Amino acid sequence: MRLLLRSLGPGVITGAADDDPSGIATYSVAGAQLGTKLLWTALLTWPLMAAVQMMCARIGKVTGQGLAANFKRRFPSWLLLVVVTALLAANTINIGADLAGMADAAEMLSGINSHLFVVGFALLISWATIRLHYHQIANVLKWLVLVLFAYPVTAFVVGADWGGVARATFIPSMPHTREEWSMLVAILGTTISPYLFFWQASEEVEEEKAAGQSTLAQRRGATLKELELRNFDVGVGAFFSNMVMFFIILTTAITLNRHGIKHIETTRQAAEALRPLAGKFAATLFTVGIVGVGFLAIPTLAGSTAYAFAETLGWRQGLDKDLKQARAFYALILLSTGLGVGLNFVGINPVKALYWTAVINGLLAPFLLVAILIVASDRKLMQGQPSSRLGWCVVVITTVAMFAAGVAMFVV
Repeated sequence: MRLLLRSLGPGVITGAADDDPSGIATYSVAGAQLGTKLLWTALLTWPLMAAVQMMCARIGKVTGQGLAANFKRRFPSWLLLVVVTALLAANTINIGADLAGMADAAEMLSGINSHLFVVGFALLISWATIRLHYHQIANVLKWLVLVLFAYPVTAFVVGADWGGVARATFIPSMPHTREEWSMLVAILGTTISPYLFFWQASEEVEEEKAAGQSTLAQRRGATLKELELRNFDVGVGAFFSNMVMFFIILTTAITLNRHGIKHIETTRQAAEALRPLAGKFAATLFTVGIVGVGFLAIPTLAGSTAYAFAETLGWRQGLDKDLKQARAFYALILLSTGLGVGLNFVGINPVKALYWTAVINGLLAPFLLVAILIVASDRKLMQGQPSSRLGWCVVVITTVAMFAAGVAMFVV
């Protein structure tokens, strides 16, 4: 048991980071607009997300390099540069909207102007990312995972018709309109997100560096036990991620949707609407969760972009290095965070930005999954340890499902 607990790390952190303010906003909009109609998606996305993240973890652990570095060995440089530039744009918008969601929540709790929190949170996160080493950051992020329990607690505080909840969970209700298909794409995009692919693989490399495997030759290959422990870690992370998704959709469905509140413009509106319907305690839990997961998600968003660019352009990189050792890597983290701050001062609606970022991610992710499948099947790149047949089949199903949902959004 101690070994299993010690193995929890990259998979749990990645899974928790998936429930960032962008995810909370998307799941809140889904619950408010459609009630429990898409509650079944949480059950579906758990194994799909786990399979995708395990494949990315396996690539990082076996090759000793991040995802972009492996893409570079299989695909043209110009194509990879287009992909990482798109990742930078999507992640920057996501950071800006996440900061807005955190700041709105903090303003509700304190009464202090949200713009001050936007700047304050960005400075604090940037300082911690630059000053702390990887193992210190990872330890902080592991503890932040606990804030996710605010959402299951909120659902039980509110109360629900658990018979109806079981029916909505185990009997899928397929989308019929373009708006419903768009919502499904957004849920898939915010659950199976491109930035998580890059972060998971790079975190595996950081874990190996922290264990003393400083050279690429030392990091190549993985034992069966190491892969089994990472399977456990990723599975636990994916479970908690989708459990939180389930309870956010449920909470907003049985409060906002049931009382006719179907149009949410900000995360603040979602929390404020809960107060008279579910009580001050439930609304406060919901609000605290937004702030906590923002601290977890923003380093992941900025870090995944920096890793992708550094591996593509051959920069020195890694959260284990000091600022002087990896200037370009840290400069990109500061750039994306700074641009995210700037978005909060140009009048962008944070929930709409979060929602459409999720939709864009849902459309881009299946193309990245095709590339991941190609790398994971390459016996030479994977040091004779390619992905398992079961994992490969599940990721193929995930890819086809995401392509189908994206097409349906446009043709229905």
